[in-house]
Amino acid sequence: MLKLETLRVFVAVAQHGNLRDAADHLGRTQSALSMALKQLEVDLGGPLFETDRKRELTDLGHFVRDVSEDLVREHDNAISLIQGYAKGRVGRLRIASVPSVAALILPDLLSAFMDVHEGVQVDLMDSDSSNVRAMVASGVADLGIAGPAAQSQSLRDDPLFSDPLHAVCLQDSAYARAAGGLSWNDLRDAPLIANQTLVVTDLPEAAAIVAKSRLSVRNILSLLAMVRSGIGITLLPGLATRSLEPPLAAIPMTGPGCTRSIGLLSRGGRTESPLVKAFRQHLFATLREVAPELGLTLEF
Repeated sequence: MLKLETLRVFVAVAQHGNLRDAADHLGRTQSALSMALKQLEVDLGGPLFETDRKRELTDLGHFVRDVSEDLVREHDNAISLIQGYAKGRVGRLRIASVPSVAALILPDLLSAFMDVHEGVQVDLMDSDSSNVRAMVASGVADLGIAGPAAQSQSLRDDPLFSDPLHAVCLQDSAYARAAGGLSWNDLRDAPLIANQTLVVTDLPEAAAIVAKSRLSVRNILSLLAMVRSGIGITLLPGLATRSLEPPLAAIPMTGPGCTRSIGLLSRGGRTESPLVKAFRQHLFATLREVAPELGLTLEF
C-alpha cells in the first residue's frame, strides 16, 4: 500500500534532483530516502528515475510526481487548517452585540484580534439585548454581548462590565440644568421615551416611571431623533452617549438602579470552539485596558 510519507520523499527527491538536498530538506538520511524510493518502485512495479543519479524521471515518474505533489500539498494544507482551527487561528466567528459596544469597543478590539488570527472571518450583528439573547439561544450567533439574561439553562452569562445611565434630553430643557445629576424621582413626571435599556429594570420606582411611557423606540438612531424633535427624554448607558452632538445633552443619573450591566452570552451546556475561547480571552484582556478610559466598571 502506498504511503503518503513515501510519496513525500519521492516528491522531494524529484524536486531537488538528488538525494543529498532532499535529505537535508526532509531532515532524514540519504540511505533512508533511498530505501523509501526502492520500496515505492517495488510497490508501483516500475522505475521512477532513468538513472541512479535521480535527475531524470521516467514517464511513470513524471505521472507520480504530478499527482503526488497535489496530494502532499492538499494533505499539508488540511493539516495546517485543522491545527489552525484547534488553536483558534482560523474559522468563522458570529458575534451579536448591543450597538453601543459594537460601535465603541469592538472596532479596535476586532482589528487587533483579526491581525493576530489572520485566518478568521467575523460576522458582527448589532441589535438590542433581547434580540442578541435570542440570536445566541437559537444558534444564529456564537457569542452575544448584551444585558444580562434571565436565569436559564440555555444561556451562559458571564458578567463583563457596568456603566452609568444618562438622561438624554435637549440642551435647553430643565433636565439639562439639573445640578449634580438626575434621580428617578426627578423623572417621575418626565415625558419618558422607553427603550430596551429601560424595559429590563427591576427597581420599582424606575419600573413605575417606564410603565407610564407612551412611546417606546428600539432603534437608537430613531430614539435620538425623537428626543431631538422634543417629544420627550430617554435614558441610555454612558457608552451610547459619548458621541452625542448638540442640541442633545447627556445628564448622569444618580442613585440605585442607575447602571446598565453587560455580559458575554453563549449557549449553555456546549463545549466552546477554540476560536470562541480565543475571542473570549481577547475580549477580557481588552476590557481591562479600555475600561478606565470609557468609564466602565468591570464585573469579572
